[in-house]
Amino acid sequence: MMPDQAQKLKELVASNSAKKSKKTRFIAITSGKGGVGKSTISSNLAYALSQKGLNVGIFDADIGLANLDVMYNVKIKKNILHVLKGEATVSDILIPITRNLILIPGESGDEILKYSDLALFEKFMQEAQVLDKLDVMIIDTGAGIGEHIQMFLNASDDVIVVTVPDPAAITDAYATIKTIATLRNDISVIMNQVKNEKEAVGIFEKIKKVANANIGGSLDLQLMGKINEDVKVSGSVKKRALFSVEYPNSQPSRDLDSIVGKIVSKLERNVLVTSSESGLSGLFKRLIDHF
Repeated sequence: MMPDQAQKLKELVASNSAKKSKKTRFIAITSGKGGVGKSTISSNLAYALSQKGLNVGIFDADIGLANLDVMYNVKIKKNILHVLKGEATVSDILIPITRNLILIPGESGDEILKYSDLALFEKFMQEAQVLDKLDVMIIDTGAGIGEHIQMFLNASDDVIVVTVPDPAAITDAYATIKTIATLRNDISVIMNQVKNEKEAVGIFEKIKKVANANIGGSLDLQLMGKINEDVKVSGSVKKRALFSVEYPNSQPSRDLDSIVGKIVSKLERNVLVTSSESGLSGLFKRLIDHF
């Protein structure tokens, strides 16, 4: 995108109305490598939050390996890039999962900011206001730490890194944390597929010790929670079902509830802000501000 084009987009976003609206909390979920259950956690977390009466959107930003449609057992025909090209409206691409949960088929960050039609973008920002009521938007990013992924991490209120007790995954998770630490100080970790709390805490403390020694500074690395290893989780994925729905009383579902509780408590401390910080239009405002 040309510098003057980016500036025009920023001015357009800044000119949006400043009416009071509900603040959307943007939560990016990422990982150092694929195959650690990031999208499984994202999809179940979004559903569990919606069951608390919150209005939740889940944005699939892992477009190369988009699989939230598989998790929710729905079909995606068009994504956000079609809207930005004028080939669909925002309402056309939104997929209701439950009464309080909407799937937003996304596109990688570098793609969604490669449009040049200001009129179409202005139309998009207006249409995106249908999502201004969202309390939470989960952003399921790609694995790794490419530049387009960093855009989403920069734009989010919370960043959660998912990893498993595999040496290669732990190494990749640490490398991801080290890169994210150049963008922000506060990073959370979810330990997935662990045997128990002791294993989760033990591995996290090792990661934190290395991070504090090598990154140092004001890094605030927190363990958001853990999800126990359980065949019910992998079995649910194969059935295109959510483990939190199929097995609500299982240990992984109880682990998920604990993580949900922490997110809800953060939400309760939120205050009213301008509508430009709400929903899908709020996310794009932040992406452009960081561009």
